[in-house]
Amino acid sequence: MESVNSDLQRERESAGISSEDFAVWWAGGRDKLQQRRAVERYFFDDPEFDDAVPPSCMSYKERYEHSIAKGTKFVARLRQWQRENGYNEQSVNLKAVHDFRLMLSGPLGTALFQQSFPLRLHFGMFLPSILNLGTEEQQRTWLERAWRMDGIIGTYAQTELGHGSFIRGLETRADYDVASEEFVLNTPSLSAYKWWPGGMGQTANMVVVLAQLYINGNHHGLQPFLVRIRDEQTHEPLPGIDVGDIGPKMGGNGVNNGFLGLRNVRIPRQQMLMKHAQVMVDGTFVRKAKPQLVYGPMVFVRVMIVRDAMFQLLQAATIATRYSLVRRQSPIEPGQAEPQILDHLTQQVKVLPQIARGICYRLVADELWRFYNDVTQSQSTQAQLAELHALSCCLKSVCTADSAEGIDMLRKCCGGHGYLASSNFDSIMGLANAAYTYEGEHTVLLLQTARFLLHNYEDALKRRVMPASITYLRLPVRHSWGNNLMENAVRALEISAVEQLRDAWEWLRQQRKRGQTLEQATNLSGRRLTAAATLYGHAYLTRNTLQQLKQLQKLPKLGEILAQLLELYILDSFLRQLSAILRWQSISARQVQQVEQRFEQLLTQLRPNALAIVDGFDFDDRVLNSTLGAHDGRVYERLMEQARRNPLNQESVNGSYYTHLQPLLRGKL
Repeated sequence: MESVNSDLQRERESAGISSEDFAVWWAGGRDKLQQRRAVERYFFDDPEFDDAVPPSCMSYKERYEHSIAKGTKFVARLRQWQRENGYNEQSVNLKAVHDFRLMLSGPLGTALFQQSFPLRLHFGMFLPSILNLGTEEQQRTWLERAWRMDGIIGTYAQTELGHGSFIRGLETRADYDVASEEFVLNTPSLSAYKWWPGGMGQTANMVVVLAQLYINGNHHGLQPFLVRIRDEQTHEPLPGIDVGDIGPKMGGNGVNNGFLGLRNVRIPRQQMLMKHAQVMVDGTFVRKAKPQLVYGPMVFVRVMIVRDAMFQLLQAATIATRYSLVRRQSPIEPGQAEPQILDHLTQQVKVLPQIARGICYRLVADELWRFYNDVTQSQSTQAQLAELHALSCCLKSVCTADSAEGIDMLRKCCGGHGYLASSNFDSIMGLANAAYTYEGEHTVLLLQTARFLLHNYEDALKRRVMPASITYLRLPVRHSWGNNLMENAVRALEISAVEQLRDAWEWLRQQRKRGQTLEQATNLSGRRLTAAATLYGHAYLTRNTLQQLKQLQKLPKLGEILAQLLELYILDSFLRQLSAILRWQSISARQVQQVEQRFEQLLTQLRPNALAIVDGFDFDDRVLNSTLGAHDGRVYERLMEQARRNPLNQESVNGSYYTHLQPLLRGKL
């Protein structure tokens, strides 16, 4: 048995909490933890899922082929495991798709597919599109086949080469031919080509295409169409289809992102997904629900991305915490032994708040999922739909931005070793940076949130009822600083959010009075509007954390440590947004010092339990895939072992010496 680093062993023995207790809570109960561990062991103990050659040493084409081979085997083995262990086949519903998506983007999927799962869009976007946008009859026709991958591997195509988040600008069009009862789809220009859909390049054979609908020359908005792009038997592109791969990316290269051009591609009338709008045989257009509901799959995936941001941040935090307890450097007192670098306050400031942030993102992701279900599974009001859209946009933007920033900080706090590919920060960072942009660009989503905020600010002035996430718009904008620092911090963020929104609203009105159109005025107010949306996000996150803290602190064994972590997140959010807070409120230096002192006190209190907490996330070494973050803490041994496996080190003299370096040294180049 390989030895465990003595510093990590001592940390585990002296911790004030049990990492197993934390793991049980984190998993949602003992049964769920055991189930997850069982399915992970089923795959991790199977040598067929080992990578004989590190994917980083493969070409782009080899990596795709390896990823597909492994991905198809994974789906088959997973369903075999479910049958063998008595898990009855679930009916295909949103929860089943949600749970499968969590598995793919969670520990198991990450361990097996460090560059993302190649069929992710099939389960994460294609199936939710049929569920959200298809009629009951269409679901009976397509859903079960798609779930079982019976001749169908799908993806979702909205983004175009020339248009992304501005969906009204999408150029792909579908014209209804009354005579043949068919839609004719075209991408009329190069910029209209669909661009980016995961799995599009070589994997998918069906696509949910978002296109502008025209009937007898009349425009009826953006609608979803189910289009087969490759032959079910041969996989060859069908007539009128121009499809391919867009090439390597900064990360997520296990997903085969592609392009799609359409030239007079005909599909039956029944392949327009018609849950919310319908085209009759004679070409009559019937809208059955709010047009915004066509974007339901995008809301679903943004809800999921908040959890993805949490997972990526906590992977990085676990690696950095373990490394910070193995690495010793820079004596605090002259003549003393070098301490673990996590004993330095400056290292604690970089690492521990990121752990707290990840935990709070998990709490808000759970709350957002509950809200999504409440809204989508009932007769929701326009106000509820608007709030869900705004929250999912805002939290996706804020959480992915702060997660990417946090991961980069955690990489940097591991020094030079964090820059090595074997640390795995590059893979984690690549996926985190992608999430910042995909499924809605960061700034565009903040501006959509701001539109919701402006509308409700005007309603607040009229004393109307506010949505739950912004009831503070009706509260006084002055707060008396009390003894409860967490409540002080949360109210400070809420008041700043109100004042920043007021400033944006007033500035927009001023521009309108100067003769600007609403669109021009909105553009000129963009900086203020995005700032207001960002503060709304932080206010919501901290208020949700404070509300959850009241329940979590009552938990036996873990209540105290969870209360410390949640308080750390709230105070850290206050300090990170301090410039915005001080712009709008009179908070004294002494009051800020109170927050700073309590913040540093929490760091000291959490330091002895840092390893037990990250161990409680229960990441297998294959999930982290890091020389710096393995459970045994053998950092230096693993770094050297990895270096010795480098193909360049398999020969004492590389062939390039004889072909290039030797002639140069002998003056014969």
